[in-house]
Amino acid sequence: MVTVSPLDSRSPECWKYALRLPCDPRAARIARVTVRATLSSHGLHEIVDVTELLTSELVTNAYQHAKGPSSVRLVALGGGHLRVFVWDDSAYVPPPFDDPDAVPAPPLPSTDIDHGRGLFLVRECADRWGCWPLEGGSLGRGGGKLMWFELGGAGVGPQCVAV
Repeated sequence: MVTVSPLDSRSPECWKYALRLPCDPRAARIARVTVRATLSSHGLHEIVDVTELLTSELVTNAYQHAKGPSSVRLVALGGGHLRVFVWDDSAYVPPPFDDPDAVPAPPLPSTDIDHGRGLFLVRECADRWGCWPLEGGSLGRGGGKLMWFELGGAGVGPQCVAV
């Protein structure tokens, strides 16, 4: 289900969309298609590819590690800035989201394995990112966590362009 509502009726640049996804292997693809269509419709072409990639990584993580549905929320903050939230029902906060202030940052997983890099892509490509553990039904849900990232403005560099 997709819903939309304006954040501020005075600013046509501010809007939000929500997408609920079942625990299904096709969820990441559905999220990618929805993100691309939404951002393209709003003229945010500069951040479509990176947003699509990072959203897909968070939704894939939710599918692989949670037992129930997930949801995606896109929130336009104005000025070409976007915040993306992905909620799932698992309370586990994976690295690097478990300690965003770690110095030095945790190393990337070995190149000998074919998984485990998605959240590190979010860390490297997003302007800001984080995770909020939810307990006891926060935000009207049964707990879990809310992972998020922000993009927009000068922070999206060519090193993060999805190919």
